[in-house]
Amino acid sequence: MVVQSDASRDELTDDEIDRVFHALAATTRRDILRRTIDAEQSVSALAAHYDMSFAAVQKHVAVLEAAELIVKRAEGRERLVRADPVMIARARTLLSRYEDLWRARIDRLDDLLAEPEHP
Repeated sequence: MVVQSDASRDELTDDEIDRVFHALAATTRRDILRRTIDAEQSVSALAAHYDMSFAAVQKHVAVLEAAELIVKRAEGRERLVRADPVMIARARTLLSRYEDLWRARIDRLDDLLAEPEHP
């Protein structure tokens, strides 16, 4: 049996990365995620905030759910949605790595530009 380290469990697969970036590409989905970080909400309550059909909001919720950024559960006839802090943390780790990569590249470019020119 192979035991994964904590670091490898935090890393997103390419498919997960694609789903997260796709989910976060739409303003409405980012807003739904923000609202569900603050508190669990029904899909009906979420739909009341947008000038679109209930079905359209359901589709946005489905995209967020497929990206595992939110968790949906049934309570009676309602579907309640809440943000998944674990996946959000995994996405944050990925973005931090990208930030570190680009900061290192910019630092290297700054160093190259600061070097005196050789005749």
